[in-house]
Amino acid sequence: MTHKAVILGTGPAGLTAAVYLARANMEPVVIEGPEPGGQLTLTTEVENYPGFPEGIMGPQLMDDMKKQAERFGAEFKRGWVEDVDMSERPFKLKINGMDDVETDTLIISTGASAKMLGIPGEKENMGKGVSTCATCDGFFFRDKKLVVVGGGDSAMEEANFLTKFASEVQIVHRRNELRASKIMQDRAKANEKITWALNKTPVEMESDGMKISALRVKDNDSGEEEVIETDGIFVAIGHNPNTEFVKGKLDMDDKGYLLVEPGTTNTNVEGVFACGDVQDAKYRQAITAAGTGCMAAMDAERFLEGEAAIDWSHTLS
Repeated sequence: MTHKAVILGTGPAGLTAAVYLARANMEPVVIEGPEPGGQLTLTTEVENYPGFPEGIMGPQLMDDMKKQAERFGAEFKRGWVEDVDMSERPFKLKINGMDDVETDTLIISTGASAKMLGIPGEKENMGKGVSTCATCDGFFFRDKKLVVVGGGDSAMEEANFLTKFASEVQIVHRRNELRASKIMQDRAKANEKITWALNKTPVEMESDGMKISALRVKDNDSGEEEVIETDGIFVAIGHNPNTEFVKGKLDMDDKGYLLVEPGTTNTNVEGVFACGDVQDAKYRQAITAAGTGCMAAMDAERFLEGEAAIDWSHTLS
């Protein structure tokens, strides 16, 4: 059986695309990867998604979106995509734990994964004082002392943003020199709320059992460890788009983000569309991901409608 549309990924982008396609009677099949719901499942309370004046828990928002898509007929399957043959349509997907799947259109919304430090206390305290998104979680740390780990533009941007809420933001970086552009460095250094802990490597995140209480770091010269007391730790060392499985098959930038035709979700392969963080290295918000999910669904629907119209014109001639 060849499906009209297959969606890879179940974050805000993929689930929004599923809602739109299901309502258009396209019976989309959604392939859930190893982390259904995407990065929002690692977030506690979401307060910047429109329609929820009291906020909503990240996992709950994703679960509600999934139920909405299922209500209109979207089908969900769990599996890991190992390979995609885009040489001809229908596209053929090799999925671990499932039979091969064929589809006329493909929507890639596999997202991007935040790079993590991989130190003790990080994973278990995610959402309990550890975050990878200042825009998402900064509001919860009003008048608190915070730490931002990183030395690039993202870290400088996160630190500057957090000073709108926090009483102090300390930037921890493992080198003496920052990787950030000069303008971003100058902006951070001119901010009176930002302090610096350079040439220090994070080794452990400490908790009081309920939430983050400190970051333990090692001085790279002396080897001595010190404890930085903090109410929250923002890890800002970059993201990895989940595009390895289509490397060499779809156009992408030097960081691996899929390239789309401006103003659309069209990739360089007709019938393949990309939405959400997998093609967005700039905004990376739930609401922007959902918006591009809507676009991808409409692009896919119009693509198939255009083909149907062409086929019909052939029968008339």
